[in-house]
Amino acid sequence: MLEPVQSPNWPSLYLVSNVNATAERPLPVLPTIEVQSTFVDPPGGRAVSMRIAKPKPKVISCYFSPTTPAFRPIKASSAPTPPVARNDASEQPWHKSISRLAPPKDLVKLDDRLFYLLQPPLETLVSTGTIEFPFQPFPYQYAGVAFLYPRHAAILADEMGLGKTMQAIVAIRLLLHAREISQVLLICPKPLVTNWMREFAMWAPEIPICVIEGSQAKRNWQWQTTEWPVKIANYELMSRDQESVTHASSHYDLVVLDEAQRIKNSHSSTAQSIRSIARSRSWALTGTPIENSTDDIVGIFEFLSSGLLSIGMSPRQISAEVRDFILRRTKDNVMSQMPPKLMRDAELDLTSEQSESYIRAEEDGVVRLNEMGHSITIQHVFELVLRLKQICNFDPATGASSKMERLVADLDEVAASGQKAIVFSQWVKSLKQISAGITEHQPLEYHGGIPSNKRDAILAEFRENPARRILLMSYGAGSVGLNLQFCRYVFLFDRWWNPAVEDQAINRAHRIGVSGSVTVTRMLTIGTIEERINQVLEEKRELFQSILGDADSPRGGLSRDQVFNLFKLKIATKPTAADAA
Repeated sequence: MLEPVQSPNWPSLYLVSNVNATAERPLPVLPTIEVQSTFVDPPGGRAVSMRIAKPKPKVISCYFSPTTPAFRPIKASSAPTPPVARNDASEQPWHKSISRLAPPKDLVKLDDRLFYLLQPPLETLVSTGTIEFPFQPFPYQYAGVAFLYPRHAAILADEMGLGKTMQAIVAIRLLLHAREISQVLLICPKPLVTNWMREFAMWAPEIPICVIEGSQAKRNWQWQTTEWPVKIANYELMSRDQESVTHASSHYDLVVLDEAQRIKNSHSSTAQSIRSIARSRSWALTGTPIENSTDDIVGIFEFLSSGLLSIGMSPRQISAEVRDFILRRTKDNVMSQMPPKLMRDAELDLTSEQSESYIRAEEDGVVRLNEMGHSITIQHVFELVLRLKQICNFDPATGASSKMERLVADLDEVAASGQKAIVFSQWVKSLKQISAGITEHQPLEYHGGIPSNKRDAILAEFRENPARRILLMSYGAGSVGLNLQFCRYVFLFDRWWNPAVEDQAINRAHRIGVSGSVTVTRMLTIGTIEERINQVLEEKRELFQSILGDADSPRGGLSRDQVFNLFKLKIATKPTAADAA
């Protein structure tokens, strides 16, 4: 029978065996075995036969007890939770993997070492229903959680697309429920705040989140309150709100930096502000801990463990010092554990400039459509749809774009990792604007504006030149007939109205002969026409799947009625020849 583990650092995490540890009842009769044991009894030894009970402790699950009613406790299920298939994944042997907590090598205390030794694999939490996940994590993701959980300083440096966000959230969730931590600050680039909120809602829905935003007075109050276990702030606020975030009364049990290469320059005001935050644990997430030189990782470690590294250390010295702090996996490392195609939805808010232009354009457009009465055709509605979708890409007045901000960050990581990416858009104008914003990557363009006799040379340059890592391609020019299976990343900057066209574009890279998995990022602005169209198409996808069981088959686009319903147009329209076309 396993007793509750008592440790100053782990007061509320209990191991429960097949014997109820809290019930006052005699132990059950256990099976016995025959053993031979020799006792030394001067002047000589003598062999005796003994019957020794053979206990069979079986760990069922871990139960966590939160200290505050701020989030609801996790309820254990009486039946195991069956594996849930991930997107594009065949059933994974998750139940066969063993992912135990991986404590730092410099852990000294015996009771702490025993605690880690006695813990069941993380997979046990899922199999018993004690912790519920929307999807079964891959084995390497369990290993990432097991790596982060016990560490006070750590870098999760997985390649983009492997789920650094999800692994960090699950580790935070377990630490909160284990009462190891109670106050978490997560700092990320501004375009990624929405993504973090969406991922928390998926992987830790019971944990309240506070996003630091609004006026200075509101932010000051948010910084000081302890009502929310997790606060999310963007890097831009660190210098602006330094006095509030570093106030003497503020202390965080854990500070997590996403895209941690943002503080590689240790002399920047942002890096200095972040290092001055009072904290017990420091985690960094980045797919590119070294972008230009070893000075980059030295800057990050000034946040993680100040003084561990110094400028001028050799790569061998740095490697020896940081080995226990960094976990890095590439797609090639974990290819056998993951599906060949990974889908990522980048759900973004419009910038303030985009939002103002969008609202004005939609309101004016809907008024004009309603005034047209019976003369309205589906082409009139499409004109408004296309105008709004273009605003979702770039603000027509200022050029502001939340998609562009996110794309720049992702392409920087792709290029730094030595991989190649294709960016799709339905408009040549958008491709030109993207190209102007990423000139440092020397992007190539492939679209209808490129003469046919020059296109093969562009593809050859993209394939053979290691310095040309980004190809900007239109759906029309690149949806069929091309083999780019050496490319590991695909970005859909805007969404086509017909999912079959998107699938054809994705298949330029994800096709027979692909050298590894392909990560597809679909960009979508929240609260816009893009979200409405996507919702209708997803409903059609689910209907197709329920009837034919093949979600990847070609599907049609929006019907005439669905297009009109995008703006809830209440017009008694008459079909025209244009509609039929």
